[in-house]
Amino acid sequence: MKRIIVGISGASGTIYGVRLLEALSQIEGIETHLILSHGARVTMEHETSIRSDDLEKLAHVSHSPNNLAASISSGSFKTDGMVVAPCSMKSLSMIANSIDDNLLVRAADVTLKERRKLVLIVRETPLHLGHLRQMTAVTEIGATILPPVPSFYHNPKTIEDIIDQTIGKALDQLGIDHHLFERWSG
Repeated sequence: MKRIIVGISGASGTIYGVRLLEALSQIEGIETHLILSHGARVTMEHETSIRSDDLEKLAHVSHSPNNLAASISSGSFKTDGMVVAPCSMKSLSMIANSIDDNLLVRAADVTLKERRKLVLIVRETPLHLGHLRQMTAVTEIGATILPPVPSFYHNPKTIEDIIDQTIGKALDQLGIDHHLFERWSG
């Protein structure tokens, strides 16, 4: 059984976190732990028709972002990695600087200190030098920055195809097999 933490921050693009949970729920042998930030709840309400209660049902465990005593806040609780989808610049900056005042950031910090895979689907554009410096800092401590930059070699037909390609790239980083998009074959 693989344990994956899914964090959803308040950045635009909550559909990435939703789709990640949907995809993981379809793969046998994966246990998911969700952290839905307060900002994510607000953003999701504006961007989708999905209710947070329904989203939480996709995860095996849903954690309050205020619960710094949750299982996933300790390195002794074994996980196989974490994805923050989407990851706001605020969350990225807090992760880069170990400002662990909420569970999403604390779980990411634990993921890094335990040398586990942390994938950040950063949702911001354009980027200024401060953003780039924080991205460099978090990369230097072990995170992977995976902005939702679509490729088009798989001939996407829908927005869902584009979202699935990004989610597939995140699953690739965690070593999880999937069939979310057609891979380049030359």
